[in-house]
Amino acid sequence: MPISIRRSAPAGTSLLVPAIVLCLLSLTASQAVAQEAVPLTPFQKQMNRVDLAFSITGIFSTSVSGIEQRDTGSTNNNLLISPSSTVSELLTIRYIAKPLLGYEFNFGSSRYTQNFTFTPPLTSSLLHSAQSGARELTLGYVAHTPKIFGVQPYLGAGGGTIHFIPTRNGGEGLPFQYRAVYYYNLGIENNFPNSNFGVRVGFRQLIYLAPDFGQNYLTITRRTRTSEPTFGFFLRF
Repeated sequence: MPISIRRSAPAGTSLLVPAIVLCLLSLTASQAVAQEAVPLTPFQKQMNRVDLAFSITGIFSTSVSGIEQRDTGSTNNNLLISPSSTVSELLTIRYIAKPLLGYEFNFGSSRYTQNFTFTPPLTSSLLHSAQSGARELTLGYVAHTPKIFGVQPYLGAGGGTIHFIPTRNGGEGLPFQYRAVYYYNLGIENNFPNSNFGVRVGFRQLIYLAPDFGQNYLTITRRTRTSEPTFGFFLRF
């Protein structure tokens, strides 16, 4: 079964601004290190617990199959749903109260194709693929362990929603759909020397029901997993 690689062009432009802001703020942060230390205000102490990260992620979703729910008056077909692989963006804001107590908000944006294969093949004009955008909004818990070999490991878990939005031209006229999603993540990060700017490498996995866009002939009620290797930069205020 062919797997296509697509870059999220519409979504990318919307998230380039945070990346530029990160770079500009990092210059200010590095200059501040050279200044004479002054007592921090309560607001500054809280801001020191916040970091903003922008990451590039790979999107690799598992294929799922089952008996479709279309009422045909006869035995229904087996349906295989195979999402394409792609590259997307992830924006993360964290509040780290203590090393083992932190919270994060994630916004991810991607675009890929859902491929539908019926067995036996259908002779009707039912669609066989649909392009869709996916917007992730999740909240989670994150913890940092002691440093290992000079880098800072982290791990976390959480949940939220994914908004599937069929594209105007390739979405085959399907309606949008929300799916509940759960995730876990782990990785390592480290600040650059004498800077609040740093690099983060990690792995995330999202678990959710395969989208059917409200169509009974696309409904198989199977959970799919999306694996996301990530690489990005963060600014710790």
